[in-house]
Amino acid sequence: MRAATGRQALGRHDDTTAAESAAAEDADELAIGQRLRHLRRTAGLRLRDVADKAQCSESMLSKIENGQVSPSINMLHRITRILNVNMATLFEAPDHATPFVHRQGRRPTILGTSVRHGDGISLESLTPFEIHGHLQAQLHVIQPGGRSDGVIQHEGEEMGYVVEGQLELTVDAQTVTLGPGDSFFFDSRRSHGYRNPGTAETRVVWVNSPPTY
Repeated sequence: MRAATGRQALGRHDDTTAAESAAAEDADELAIGQRLRHLRRTAGLRLRDVADKAQCSESMLSKIENGQVSPSINMLHRITRILNVNMATLFEAPDHATPFVHRQGRRPTILGTSVRHGDGISLESLTPFEIHGHLQAQLHVIQPGGRSDGVIQHEGEEMGYVVEGQLELTVDAQTVTLGPGDSFFFDSRRSHGYRNPGTAETRVVWVNSPPTY
């Protein structure tokens, strides 16, 4: 049989990589759904109980629990509030070898491709999950044109510091653009959302109190 050309071999490699990536995302969604189902049952709640309060259908919640649908950040936030847990409990715990340190490149991603948190956005945990009830810090990495999944409101306060890039932040009806070195702060009960209006990656240290995600 004739050996594959370099282009043909590369094409198969790309297909395999894409398939493996898709499989990993499916596994992540299934794991999150299974944890949600376990938490719901532990709380003695029916699908209907949670769905009604989360403002979604029983069918949608069932698909989320079975890893068939990737929930938005707003939906996941509503569900976890009903279950009285923090969203961080749904994701892999950090390395406990040094519980007070998160090394660069080894920080857990709270919201990755397994959850639709907004186009072109990833959130890295800067604080260990063991910190409860006080604060939560994340590194928001926003690609050009990336934006939050709509606006959100919740209890608490938050502040942030733009490390690099541009951040267009909307709080209530006011929109401002921030650059490196700028900081912001607001009551989390005010509706808020953001996007990267620039052509380069934006990185923002974002702190919530109490923990939100």
